[in-house]
Amino acid sequence: MDIRPRVSFSRNVSERVRTKQKAEDGDEGTPWHAFEAETVRSRFDVTEDGLSSDEAEHRRSEYGPNELAEEEGVSPLSLFVAQFTGPLVLLLFAAAGLSLAVGLLPGREPGYTDATLIFLIVFGNGIFGFVQNYRAEKALEALREMAMPDATVRRDGSVRRIPTDEIVPGDIVVLEAGDAVPADARILHAADCRADESTLSGESVPVGKGSTPVDEDVPLADRRSMLHAGTTVVRGRAEAVVVATAMDTELGNIADQLGQARERETPFEREVERLGRRIGIGIVGLILLIAAVQLFFTATDPVVVLLVAVTLAVAAVPEGLPAVVTLTLALGSRTLLERNALVRNLAVVESLGAVDFIVTDKTGTLTENRMTVTRGWLPDGRTPDLDTNSLDPDPALSALLTCGTVCNDADELDDGGHRGDPTEVALLNVATVGGIDSDPERLHEIPFTSERKLMSVVVDEFDAPGDGPFTLVKGAPEVVLERSERILVDGTIATLTDEHRDAVEDATKEFAADALRVLGFAYAPDADPSADEESLESDLVFLGLQGMTDPARDGVAEAVADCQAAGIQVTMATGDTPLTARAIAEEVGIDGDSVVTGTEVAAMSEDRLHRAVRETRVFARVEPEHKVRILRALQDLGYTVAMTGDGVNDAPALGNADVGIAMGERGTQVAQGASDVVLRDDNFVTIRDAIAEGRGIFDNIRKFVNYLLSANTGEVFVVFLGTLLGAVFFPEVFSSSTALVITPVALLWLNLVTDGFPALALGVDPKSGDVMARPPRPRHEGVLDARTIASIVGIGVALTGAGLGVFFYALAESANLVVAQTVLFTFLVTAELVRTQSVRLRYRLSVLSNPWLLAAVGLSLSLHLLLLYTPLSDLFGVVPLGLREWGWIAGAFVPFLAANLLLVWVNDRVFDE
Repeated sequence: MDIRPRVSFSRNVSERVRTKQKAEDGDEGTPWHAFEAETVRSRFDVTEDGLSSDEAEHRRSEYGPNELAEEEGVSPLSLFVAQFTGPLVLLLFAAAGLSLAVGLLPGREPGYTDATLIFLIVFGNGIFGFVQNYRAEKALEALREMAMPDATVRRDGSVRRIPTDEIVPGDIVVLEAGDAVPADARILHAADCRADESTLSGESVPVGKGSTPVDEDVPLADRRSMLHAGTTVVRGRAEAVVVATAMDTELGNIADQLGQARERETPFEREVERLGRRIGIGIVGLILLIAAVQLFFTATDPVVVLLVAVTLAVAAVPEGLPAVVTLTLALGSRTLLERNALVRNLAVVESLGAVDFIVTDKTGTLTENRMTVTRGWLPDGRTPDLDTNSLDPDPALSALLTCGTVCNDADELDDGGHRGDPTEVALLNVATVGGIDSDPERLHEIPFTSERKLMSVVVDEFDAPGDGPFTLVKGAPEVVLERSERILVDGTIATLTDEHRDAVEDATKEFAADALRVLGFAYAPDADPSADEESLESDLVFLGLQGMTDPARDGVAEAVADCQAAGIQVTMATGDTPLTARAIAEEVGIDGDSVVTGTEVAAMSEDRLHRAVRETRVFARVEPEHKVRILRALQDLGYTVAMTGDGVNDAPALGNADVGIAMGERGTQVAQGASDVVLRDDNFVTIRDAIAEGRGIFDNIRKFVNYLLSANTGEVFVVFLGTLLGAVFFPEVFSSSTALVITPVALLWLNLVTDGFPALALGVDPKSGDVMARPPRPRHEGVLDARTIASIVGIGVALTGAGLGVFFYALAESANLVVAQTVLFTFLVTAELVRTQSVRLRYRLSVLSNPWLLAAVGLSLSLHLLLLYTPLSDLFGVVPLGLREWGWIAGAFVPFLAANLLLVWVNDRVFDE
């Protein structure tokens, strides 16, 4: 069940922003993309520092929240009514009506009591079903609210993150690659900005964006000066002033085309419904057979035969399972959220329980993502210690640090923190320690991409030999070195010799061997800001290296070991060098003996890649397309793969993984949108915990499916065989038109007290102690595996044998059908309540480990005793039981419990070997 917001198919667009602003300007009818950028900003009465908080709040109260009109949620009334509109429930209503209609026949009295009880029990079942569905809806609603993305804006002169629904017209939004555009906005300035507008225009190729106005009449796809809500920035960065929010956006205009109604059914629910249909077909055949036996071999009244048939159909088909499944998944997802894993799609719980391969990033997932620059390398051979609280840089070191802080997109937030890549934040911090305070005018920018492994800016001044403007470059050392022809030594630009290159490469390897992430820095004087990318980033002057550490997270080594013990292979796929990747892998317990690079992955044949992914646990210098190849190779081999990612280009891998896991702290909104799970703390330990919770949730679903179906199987067999055997061995008793093994009303009560709260309580059972000591569930194994089916059939048979045994014994001893019916009725109720514990034996859970289950069993038993020993017994046609009758029931428990224990023992040896 997808928890993403739904877009309404009904349209109610307000034109407040568009008409208000244009009318005030006297330019009514002129679209925003045709105005100059500064004109748009001034007409929204906003400075470069953004709106004030007070003004933003005023505008929000005037224009409302920035959210599309959602499809109306399911109302409590409609949920309640839905409990009484199913075909089987309608059949039960028909049966109640039939009980009343009997009174129209000559010499017959209307069955007021039976009809009333049927209505009351159906109403009770409806209330229970309503509560389950309502709780599930509320849980999903809370998850949807948690999934709401944030946006970055300028407010009160500082950059801050706010919820998307707080965006107002006039806000200045700050967007980088991977950000979702929160509203329609006119670009103020941009650097190599490209946006994916396929959701609006259908154009699959990203569109270049800039601040230059375009003609009024250009189509939506050509409005290069605008960014639209619902689209995504896939490259570069931009700042833009919001001109329309909510339903006033272009997305709002075509909301009916972008409606994304939630998928209503999870794979679990579909499987359970298929199972219910199959059981229903089988039961219809049994009902027809029972009816034939009653009509032709007994004197049972035809009306009673029909009533039993309809009631048995409702009692036997597990129509309540989908609601219990949905609620269990929803509550389980909230448990995962408490573990910092936001599940965006409930169906992923099934896959979490079956994961047998995790392909994970290094930075931030295995490590803390708390970068600290600890060491530098300068062309004169020095390696200064930069992990210090006091730093007095000389000119060479100053140039290196300045390049790192100027060629940088990180921003300081108003709370003192930073927004940006942790690597860039680390460069800012070390420059601050060194007293570097340089903020030259940025004339041009070439953003970093994973393909280029470089970022460059052109600035008007830089304290190094040569005349401005200057190109400042940072990136992977080998890439920067490849583009460098010169080197800055002792304040003088010299030719970059082979000896220099060898020294840089040796220093890079030394840093990487110490698990440092290494960046190279260079510059070029006399840069032309209008030149192309290749020209600006060639003939560079190499400045040096900065190495930064990112220590492994606490608990990661233990989490990796737990996954490996659970049969889950852990593979690291990182953009770092092989040496750095191997060092971190060995620190956290991943086998780093063999390291394969992304370049090697790209060159491999399918067969060779299949061998590599089986044998290799560390992939270095990988790019997003390499991740996709690794993922597909693992899936081709039959593995269920969880894959982590955070960047724009990781979206294809996340979307195609069995479980796509995006980073919540550093992940882009594109990556989060393509994922199934968002890690709010970016921690590998959370992945381990999520898999453990997923396995536990799946176990619980299997428990209550086993419990409900085994009980239903037993009830069907009891009625079927009881009818046959009664007609054969007790013909004088079953010749009566009212002789039944168990009455229809009793069957309904049985399902009310045993299928309700106990089944729901099983859904919140704690995880078993061995949940991470078992191998992963096979990829295509459903809820009903061979062991569960054997348990259902075996317990159904045991319940039938013990139940009919005590029924016929009581009938022979008491010569009273009502007493025998009450004994069987009470045995079935108590046996099914005891069965809640026997289904847990497989998981080695103690009786006291689930207080909710104990309370549910206690409540159900109390209700049954209340029925037996109060005037309600007359209404249900049962009698109070004495010690003798309870002794018979206790005797029937001996073979029933023995059968349960024997079945568990046999299953352990047959299915666990």
